[in-house]
Amino acid sequence: MGFEMATKKENKTVINDQSVDNFLNSVEDEGKRADSFEILELMKQVTSLEPKMWGTSIVGFGNKHYKYESGREGDMPVIGFSPRKQNLTIYSLRLGEQEALLSKLGKYTTGKGCLYIKRLKDVDMATLKTMIEDAFKHGSDH
Repeated sequence: MGFEMATKKENKTVINDQSVDNFLNSVEDEGKRADSFEILELMKQVTSLEPKMWGTSIVGFGNKHYKYESGREGDMPVIGFSPRKQNLTIYSLRLGEQEALLSKLGKYTTGKGCLYIKRLKDVDMATLKTMIEDAFKHGSDH
Protein backbone atom coordinates (compact mmCIF):
# COMPACT_ATOMS: atom_id res chain seq x y z
CA MET A 1 0.00 0.00 0.00
CA GLY A 2 2.67 2.48 -0.99
CA PHE A 3 2.16 5.58 -3.05
CA GLU A 4 3.74 6.22 -6.41
CA MET A 5 6.42 8.82 -6.86
CA ALA A 6 5.51 11.56 -9.25
CA THR A 7 7.58 11.26 -12.40
CA LYS A 8 10.01 14.10 -12.75
CA LYS A 9 9.17 16.21 -15.77
CA GLU A 10 12.20 16.65 -17.99
CA ASN A 11 13.00 20.06 -19.39
CA LYS A 12 12.76 20.17 -23.17
CA THR A 13 15.15 23.06 -23.60
CA VAL A 14 18.52 21.60 -22.71
CA ILE A 15 21.98 22.45 -23.91
CA ASN A 16 23.23 20.29 -26.77
CA ASP A 17 25.96 20.03 -29.39
CA GLN A 18 23.93 21.02 -32.44
CA SER A 19 25.58 23.61 -34.67
CA VAL A 20 24.55 27.21 -33.98
CA ASP A 21 25.69 28.28 -37.46
CA ASN A 22 23.69 25.50 -39.14
CA PHE A 23 20.60 26.49 -37.16
CA LEU A 24 20.93 30.19 -38.01
CA ASN A 25 21.70 29.43 -41.66
CA SER A 26 18.41 27.49 -41.79
CA VAL A 27 16.38 30.64 -41.02
CA GLU A 28 14.39 31.18 -44.21
CA ASP A 29 13.81 34.94 -43.95
CA GLU A 30 16.99 36.60 -45.24
CA GLY A 31 16.62 39.71 -43.05
CA LYS A 32 15.93 37.69 -39.92
CA ARG A 33 18.92 35.45 -40.70
CA ALA A 34 21.20 38.50 -41.03
CA ASP A 35 19.77 40.00 -37.81
CA SER A 36 20.35 36.67 -36.04
CA PHE A 37 24.03 36.61 -36.98
CA GLU A 38 24.34 40.24 -35.85
CA ILE A 39 22.81 39.40 -32.44
CA LEU A 40 25.08 36.34 -32.27
CA GLU A 41 28.18 38.49 -32.72
CA LEU A 42 26.92 41.09 -30.24
CA MET A 43 26.30 38.45 -27.57
CA LYS A 44 29.69 36.83 -28.24
CA GLN A 45 31.33 40.23 -27.77
CA VAL A 46 29.42 40.98 -24.55
CA THR A 47 29.83 37.54 -22.94
CA SER A 48 33.22 36.43 -24.30
CA LEU A 49 31.61 32.97 -24.54
CA GLU A 50 30.90 30.62 -27.40
CA PRO A 51 27.21 30.08 -28.12
CA LYS A 52 25.46 26.76 -27.57
CA MET A 53 22.14 25.47 -28.82
CA TRP A 54 19.45 25.01 -26.16
CA GLY A 55 16.75 22.72 -27.43
CA THR A 56 16.12 23.02 -31.13
CA SER A 57 15.67 26.79 -31.50
CA ILE A 58 17.41 28.84 -28.79
CA VAL A 59 20.98 30.12 -29.03
CA GLY A 60 22.31 30.62 -25.52
CA PHE A 61 25.36 31.94 -23.74
CA GLY A 62 26.46 30.71 -20.33
CA ASN A 63 24.61 28.32 -18.07
CA LYS A 64 22.58 29.20 -15.00
CA HIS A 65 20.91 26.77 -12.63
CA TYR A 66 17.45 27.68 -11.35
CA LYS A 67 15.11 26.19 -8.76
CA TYR A 68 11.51 27.26 -8.32
CA GLU A 69 9.54 27.08 -5.08
CA SER A 70 7.54 24.27 -6.70
CA GLY A 71 10.70 22.18 -6.64
CA ARG A 72 11.16 22.26 -10.40
CA GLU A 73 14.74 23.00 -11.31
CA GLY A 74 17.05 22.94 -14.27
CA ASP A 75 19.54 24.89 -16.29
CA MET A 76 19.05 27.74 -18.70
CA PRO A 77 21.29 30.09 -20.65
CA VAL A 78 22.30 33.28 -18.86
CA ILE A 79 21.31 35.17 -22.02
CA GLY A 80 20.00 33.95 -25.34
CA PHE A 81 17.89 34.53 -28.43
CA SER A 82 15.81 32.78 -31.03
CA PRO A 83 14.78 33.82 -34.53
CA ARG A 84 11.06 32.98 -34.18
CA LYS A 85 8.62 33.24 -37.05
CA GLN A 86 7.07 36.53 -35.88
CA ASN A 87 10.01 38.17 -34.08
CA LEU A 88 13.59 37.94 -33.01
CA THR A 89 13.16 36.91 -29.36
CA ILE A 90 15.79 37.82 -26.77
CA TYR A 91 15.67 35.89 -23.50
CA SER A 92 16.73 36.64 -19.92
CA LEU A 93 16.86 40.41 -20.09
CA ARG A 94 16.04 42.23 -16.86
CA LEU A 95 13.08 44.07 -18.37
CA GLY A 96 11.64 45.13 -14.99
CA GLU A 97 14.89 46.89 -14.11
CA GLN A 98 15.48 48.40 -17.54
CA GLU A 99 12.60 50.84 -18.08
CA ALA A 100 14.95 53.76 -18.79
CA LEU A 101 16.77 51.74 -21.44
CA LEU A 102 13.54 50.42 -22.94
CA SER A 103 12.37 53.99 -23.44
CA LYS A 104 15.39 54.57 -25.72
CA LEU A 105 15.34 51.21 -27.51
CA GLY A 106 12.92 51.87 -30.37
CA LYS A 107 10.25 49.50 -31.71
CA TYR A 108 9.73 46.33 -29.65
CA THR A 109 7.21 44.38 -27.62
CA THR A 110 7.68 42.33 -24.47
CA GLY A 111 6.15 39.31 -22.80
CA LYS A 112 7.09 36.91 -19.99
CA GLY A 113 10.60 38.31 -19.62
CA CYS A 114 11.28 38.26 -23.36
CA LEU A 115 12.01 41.11 -25.71
CA TYR A 116 10.51 40.80 -29.19
CA ILE A 117 12.03 42.74 -32.09
CA LYS A 118 10.80 42.59 -35.69
CA ARG A 119 14.03 43.94 -37.23
CA LEU A 120 17.27 45.19 -35.67
CA LYS A 121 17.09 48.32 -37.83
CA ASP A 122 14.05 49.31 -35.69
CA VAL A 123 16.07 49.48 -32.46
CA ASP A 124 19.03 51.43 -31.13
CA MET A 125 21.87 48.90 -31.11
CA ALA A 126 23.91 50.72 -28.45
CA THR A 127 20.92 50.56 -26.09
CA LEU A 128 20.33 46.89 -26.89
CA LYS A 129 24.01 46.15 -26.19
CA THR A 130 23.76 47.93 -22.81
CA MET A 131 20.66 45.88 -21.94
CA ILE A 132 22.44 42.63 -22.86
CA GLU A 133 25.55 43.63 -20.86
CA ASP A 134 23.41 44.44 -17.82
CA ALA A 135 21.43 41.20 -18.05
CA PHE A 136 24.57 39.09 -18.47
CA LYS A 137 26.34 40.81 -15.56
CA HIS A 138 23.37 40.31 -13.22
CA GLY A 139 22.45 36.83 -14.46
CA SER A 140 25.89 35.32 -14.47
CA ASP A 141 27.46 33.55 -11.52
CA HIS A 142 30.91 34.95 -12.30
